[in-house]
Amino acid sequence: MEPMDIVGKSKEDASLPKATMTKIIKEMLPPDVRVARDAQDLLIECCVEFINLVSSESNEVCGREDRRTIAPEHVLKALEVLGFGEYIEEVYAAYEQHKLETMDSLRGGGKWSNGAEMTEEEAAAEQQRMFAEARARMNGGTTAPKQPETDPSLES
Repeated sequence: MEPMDIVGKSKEDASLPKATMTKIIKEMLPPDVRVARDAQDLLIECCVEFINLVSSESNEVCGREDRRTIAPEHVLKALEVLGFGEYIEEVYAAYEQHKLETMDSLRGGGKWSNGAEMTEEEAAAEQQRMFAEARARMNGGTTAPKQPETDPSLES
């Protein structure tokens, strides 16, 4: 009998876009490092399994609160329960950045809901700085990254 997830599809049906995952994997490694296709496939399967694990635990946290909708707080609590507490701050920062980007795209640009103003270039630079900090932490580095240059494709 095949393992089934909540929506009734087999776990083998769940996947992530290979091109996107390959790009993420390559961005995290030094340029002179190559990754075998089997290793890429294994990393992608690990990511799918991690998502299943966090989703399942988030659902349990949500259920313990007698809720039917998993909220961001449930995901953060699930990370803590699963032993990934050291990533909560980073995950929360990414979530906040996502909220800002989503609000901005829904409004077609302009001011943020909290009244702070940030240009698209400033937001992109801040996002790149946060990504660089996250990469440094992932790679074991604790030094502050240099400020990234502005992406020329974002300039008007």
